[in-house]
Amino acid sequence: MKINAINIRSGNIIEYNDKLWTVLKSDIMQPGKGASVVQVEMRDIDTGNKTNVRFRTQETVEKAHVEGVEFQFLYAEGDDHHFMNQKTYEQIIINRELIGDPAAYLQDGMICSVAMHESGPLAVDLPDSAIFEVVEAEPVIKGQTASSSYKPGILDNGQKVMLPPHIEAGTRIVVKTADGTYVERAKD
Repeated sequence: MKINAINIRSGNIIEYNDKLWTVLKSDIMQPGKGASVVQVEMRDIDTGNKTNVRFRTQETVEKAHVEGVEFQFLYAEGDDHHFMNQKTYEQIIINRELIGDPAAYLQDGMICSVAMHESGPLAVDLPDSAIFEVVEAEPVIKGQTASSSYKPGILDNGQKVMLPPHIEAGTRIVVKTADGTYVERAKD
C-alpha cells in the first residue's frame, strides 16, 4: 500500500530499497527556503542497522502489509521461543532477539500480538502488564520516607525490580512488560 511520506508514523513498517524497515522516528522539517521534507529514522528489520532518510512530503513510500495475529506463548528453549496461532494452532519459533528485552516477562500461556508479514514474524507485542511473585526483597530501613524510597527485589522470573517499602517476599505484584517497572500489588 502506497502512502505519502508525510503520513509515515513511528512504528510503521515500510519497504525501502527492497528491504523492510521499522520507523523509529518521523519529523516534518520546514526549512526557511524550499519545500518541507520528512526526516525518517528507521531500522532494517533483518540486520538491525539504522539509517536516516529524507523524503519530500508528497513523495510516496510503500507501507508493508503487516497483520497483527494473536499467538499464545508456549515455552522457551534457549533463545528460541515457541508460539501457537490461536486460530489455526500452527506453531512458530521466534528468536529472543526479535522479541527484545520484554522476552524476560513472557509467561506460559500468555497471549501476544505478533506482527506478521509474508516473510514471517516481524515483532512481538506482549500485554501491557503481567503478574509476578516477589521471591526476594530487602528489609525496610527505618526512617526512610515511603514516597521517595524504593528497595531492590527479585521476581520469580529472576528479573530485578525496584519495589516500594511495603512490598515483601511472597507478595504478588503487577509489572509493566515493556520495562519491568512495578505498577501495583496484584489483586487476588
